[in-house]
Formats: sequence, C-alpha cells, structure tokens
Amino acid sequence: MALSRREFFRVLGAGTALMALPSCLWTQTTQKTNFVFFLVDDLGWADVGFNGSKFYETPNIDRLAQQGMRFTDAYAASPVCSPTRASILSGKYPARMQTTDWFGAPQPDTIYSDPTMMFKLLKPAPYVEHLPLSEITIAEAMKACGYKTFIAGKWHCGDEGFYPEDQGFDINKGGWEAGSPVGGYFAPYVNPRLEQGPDGEYLTDRLAAETVSFINQNRDEPFLVYLSFYAVHIPLQAKQDMIQKYKIKARKLGWPCQFTLKDGCLVRQVQGNATYAAMIESVDQAVGRVLDTLDELGLAENTVIIFMSDNGGLSTAEGWPTSNLPLRAGKGWLYEGGVREPMIIKWPNVTTPSSTCRTPVTSTDFYPTILEMAGLPLMPQQHMDGESLVPLLKQSGTLKRDAIFWHYPHYGNQGGQPAAAVRAGDWKLIEFFEDGRLELYNLKDDIGEGHNRAKEMPEKVAELQTTLHQWFITVDAQMPGPNMLNIINWFKQGKP
Repeated sequence: MALSRREFFRVLGAGTALMALPSCLWTQTTQKTNFVFFLVDDLGWADVGFNGSKFYETPNIDRLAQQGMRFTDAYAASPVCSPTRASILSGKYPARMQTTDWFGAPQPDTIYSDPTMMFKLLKPAPYVEHLPLSEITIAEAMKACGYKTFIAGKWHCGDEGFYPEDQGFDINKGGWEAGSPVGGYFAPYVNPRLEQGPDGEYLTDRLAAETVSFINQNRDEPFLVYLSFYAVHIPLQAKQDMIQKYKIKARKLGWPCQFTLKDGCLVRQVQGNATYAAMIESVDQAVGRVLDTLDELGLAENTVIIFMSDNGGLSTAEGWPTSNLPLRAGKGWLYEGGVREPMIIKWPNVTTPSSTCRTPVTSTDFYPTILEMAGLPLMPQQHMDGESLVPLLKQSGTLKRDAIFWHYPHYGNQGGQPAAAVRAGDWKLIEFFEDGRLELYNLKDDIGEGHNRAKEMPEKVAELQTTLHQWFITVDAQMPGPNMLNIINWFKQGKP
C-alpha cells in the first residue's frame, strides 16, 4: 500500500532521527536531572514583578527569579508565537526552517482575497506551516535517553500529523493546531487533545493540575515537562473575583487608560487592564503550584526550571491589554517590545540565587543547554543555531557567537512590517523591506529604541547590514516580493 505524502515524511523523519539521536539511545543513562519548562504565551518583558511591573502580581515567578538566574537580554526568535516555539523545539532559527510566520497565517498565494492587501507594498514571503517531522526535537532527544516527556497546553506547531505526540512527547494534554483556546478559557473546552473538565473550570488551572498529576506519577523517572500556557493570549478571560480585585487596584492607583500614537499605531502606555492582570495572576499561581509540588516530593533540588515567553506583550492592537514600556512596540514587531522576553533559569546547586546575566541569549539556545545540563551529548547538526548557556549559568565563561538574528518577512496582525534585524554586542540594526529603511540603536544606552543613529554611524550600519545579509545566505532566508495587487491598483488610479 502506498504511503501518503505525510506518512512518507513521517517515516523519513523517523529514520533520520534514529541515525542522529545521541548514543544514549542504546545505553542506559544514569542521569536523573529533571526539567520543567514554563512557556507563557504573549507575556511581555515588563509584565512580571522582577522586571519592574507595579500593577501585575507575580510572587511565584518572582520567587523563581530569586532562586535562579535572571536574563535581562533574553530574546524570542520571532515576534510571533509559532516560529519561536519551533525554534525552542528544534534549536534552529525560523528562517532556516522557513517557519517564519504563525502557523495558520495566510500564505502569499491567498492574500489577494484580502482587499486590504492592495494597500501593501510587498507580497509576504511563503512559509512552512508546521515544524517539519524531519527535525529532531528536544523532546525526541530526551525521550531517546530515557526521559518521560510531557506537554500541557499550547502547541501551535502544526495540524494533525504534526502534533506533540508526533514530535517526541509521550503525553499530550491540550496541544493541537490552535494558537488560542477555541471556545475560551472556561470549560466546556473545544480541544480534541484535552479531556473535558467540569463546567466553569479555568484552563490555566487545569493545565497546572495535569502537570502536577504527571509529576506525581513519574516522580521516580527522569522527566521533561513542557507547561506551555495558552494564557495570556486573547481572548481576555479570567476569574471574576480576580478581575474585580484588579479593577479596585487600578482605581486606587489612578492610572488612566492612556495611549499614544507611534509607528502608525495606537500604543498602550499604562499597565491597567484588570482582566489581563487576572490572567497573569492565574499563570503565576499555576507556576507556584508546580514549584510547590516539586518541593513536596523532594524533587526541587534535582529539577532544572526554565521560564520564558514566546513573544512580546500585545500593546499595539487586538485589545491593547498591556504596555511594554520602557521597550518600544510589542508583539508582531522587531523592536524590543516584540522580541525581548522575561527569562529565568534555576539550576539547583549551580546557578547562584538572585544572579543576573546581561549577555544576549535567544530561544534557539534552550536545546543545547538542556542537553548539556542533563549530561547528554550535544547534537550540533540539529541545534545549529543555538549555543549552550551552561558557561553563563556557571558564571565560568562567555558565549562564542557574535550576533543574534531575526527575520520576519510578513505583515503582522499587530501592525508590524516585513523586516529583519541583527544584534551584535550593544548594537541592533533593523532593516525594513518595504522601503529599505535602516534603523540603528545602542541598546545599552537606549533600551527604548528612541534614537536612530543610522545617519550618525554609517560604518556601523554597513558592518551590521553586511553581517545580516551574509546570514540571509547562510539560512536561505525567504524574502517578500512586489505586491502585484498594489501595483495594479496604482495603475488604475493613474499613478506613475
């Protein structure tokens, strides 16, 4: 019987993975370090107490920051969710895999059904709408070395046939193609990978409960837990008592619902949305519940904890629930507000409690870092765009790379334009594809990217642009092209 195209690639991917997996596939590992990875959806860099929020309450996440190392300059590989998630699982830049937009976004051949496209100068680049099965995920690598692998929550890395269970996860509680909770955050759920809960159950609580249950059942085996919250992604829905609490708090603080116009968009300037604050508190409580379980079971000293977000906070569209100040813009943009994330790693008896790291790091780095922390062999042909953070965590060395890159050849739902960027040291260059505009910022002195120094420093611009363009070639980055619908519209209007 002939294999379907999807079945063929699944078999091909499995064969490739078998040849490339660590040697521990055939040997008994004695390593018992556990891993819990918290990934919050759309949580902004400034949305947590340890980064200065005065409105949102995150005592458990802040406690984790006090127990581990806080990374001040941590980045998502993309300003939108799916590409970053693919980068975490694969250790590769989205541009290398051509997974550069959120999975489910319109492809360039279908955009002409959207009348607003006649006003866009560019036709977005095509992209791959799933994490390829040929990629050996961190879950597959850990599973091959005797780890039990578990995901609770958001996947958004492909539709059926590309689900978590197809990519190395033993147990999947709630992960499928949807990028937000279909039907909302309260049961009854609309999720084929999550058993129905009692009416009114809150999804964030349920995911924490599933995670606690898994840890209890697998306490005697090494495990990799990936608690990937749907929160704080829209729709904005939270428990009423919490919403009321933050409404009262907002009134006492006297903070108005304040916006400003920047980059062609309304941008929220104040953190004061009560529902969004309540969603963050529920995430914080869920984190605390998992951390408490590890303590109660005596597993905390043998468990690495990672905390991260997949892109910046939503501040320029879709309800404007948060402010990323002092960072510029938010989700969907290559400014710092779109890609700089709150990040913590707690490695018991290794990381110094309450320590801070200011070295720029990115989401491709988790894969080799987890392998090295587990005492497992690295897989450089897989996680080729990541670098192990172990020297930083041990405060024993520095990273070898010179730059971090982003490539987003699409129009973001939040107002962002097709662009790419590179950060080298304190310098960041953004190249906008519509008009070739170049913006240069020194992030050490100007975290808010308010002073474009491109005209002042043409040599630095040329240096970084050359670096960026060489990287385009290395990863075979797909580029946007001319928008014929826009050109036709111009001719119809008698434009030259």
